Amino acid sequence: MSHQMPAVTSTEATEVPGKRFLGALIGLLSANAAALSANRVLSIALPWFVLTTTGSIGKTGLVAFCQILPYVISQALSGPVIDRIGPKKVSVFGDLTSMTAMAIAPVLYLTGTLSFGVLLMLLAVVGIADGPANGAKGLFVPPATRAARVPLERGTGLCGAVERTATTVGPAIAGVIVASFGSVYALWVTSALFGVSALIVSTTLTNPVPEPDELPVDDSAGYLVRLREGADFLRGAGLLRAIVGMLAATNLLDQAFMTVLLPVWAKESGNGPAVIGLVVSVFAATSIVAALVAAGLAERLPRRTVYLVGMLIGGIPRFVAMAAGVPLWGVLAVLAIGGLGSGFVNPIVGAVTYELIPTALLGRVKTLAQAVTWAGIPFGGLVGAGLVTVAGVTGALWIVGGLYLVAIGVPGMSRQWAGMRKAPATAAPTAPTGEPAASTAGEREPAATAAREADAEAARRTAESAPELATT
Repeated sequence: MSHQMPAVTSTEATEVPGKRFLGALIGLLSANAAALSANRVLSIALPWFVLTTTGSIGKTGLVAFCQILPYVISQALSGPVIDRIGPKKVSVFGDLTSMTAMAIAPVLYLTGTLSFGVLLMLLAVVGIADGPANGAKGLFVPPATRAARVPLERGTGLCGAVERTATTVGPAIAGVIVASFGSVYALWVTSALFGVSALIVSTTLTNPVPEPDELPVDDSAGYLVRLREGADFLRGAGLLRAIVGMLAATNLLDQAFMTVLLPVWAKESGNGPAVIGLVVSVFAATSIVAALVAAGLAERLPRRTVYLVGMLIGGIPRFVAMAAGVPLWGVLAVLAIGGLGSGFVNPIVGAVTYELIPTALLGRVKTLAQAVTWAGIPFGGLVGAGLVTVAGVTGALWIVGGLYLVAIGVPGMSRQWAGMRKAPATAAPTAPTGEPAASTAGEREPAATAAREADAEAARRTAESAPELATT
């Protein structure tokens, strides 16, 4: 989850040694804050808008699906386009498209011409545009942190803190707007936030360029060839594939918890619906604090140890506490501690992912990887509902907690994950023993070669660091 500076050229950086160029990093964080807040406001305002205007619970549930599914598909397919034309154009165009779609919806509603079918089409447009735009913004993280002369973990930590803050503040903003003015005005706010994101990206960020020592990639190939290169790299890079698989599994289980297990637990425990928001807020608030601390410390911490401890604390105890009938104050305390552990994970996982992917392949690999991690989210509610039906809420909590432990522990304890250790700045990928570092013409495609070399470097670091990691 890294590379050249977007705001200045490497030559400029050399001419002004030690100088920080913070504009790109500040711009990236601000654009992310605006776009993510737009999504969080929309996630609250839109279901309420549909429920109050149609009175249909079924239609209310359908709107989120019609946005999320196009989001995941378009993001998975957008990587080659991002690599070809650059993340800046994709991000700006996507945000402007979302802004327009969200502005059209309230205009049609106020003129009495907004049908439910048209609303679903507008939401699909937002999903199709926002998936690539969000993926494109992620490509600015490595060059923006390099321009600011800060460790990559600090950039990913700050981005994580912004995302968690938007998750906490966005719904609150939506609630205030809906309660004070009505849900249609929240759609205007969403449109404006997308516009702000487009403006910030267009004025503060420039496209990253590959580093001189990176494996060159032929971008003259067609779309499908470039899309396959991204898939080949993801399939061939074992550590990256393991990270994506872990995130896909835990995202599905988190969605099952949020959409089904938590509401059912709140009802059956007698705590009532108000506790749902309290639980989410407590976890999010402490995770923001942890993400900010991690932004300053993560580059000095042992990566695999932090990952394992953070994921275990953030993922498992909440299920145990709820299933065991711990009083509400105890559950909230567990969630507060869990948020602290969770906040340290994203900077580590994000930095490792950027480091494993060459800049020239970053768009097609990272967007595909992110789409895979989201692939199970639409089905999380179904999984949660099925488990509650079969085992009851207590049994479902124990089962999901156990599955979470497996999803974290099985890949995290393998020796391959020792490759999470930060490589020296001067390290270059090396080929496996007995294999040439570069393929002869026609023998291997560039993406597959890069993936094999990334795994070779991870294996080399594993061999070097195994004794040290065994004691952490």
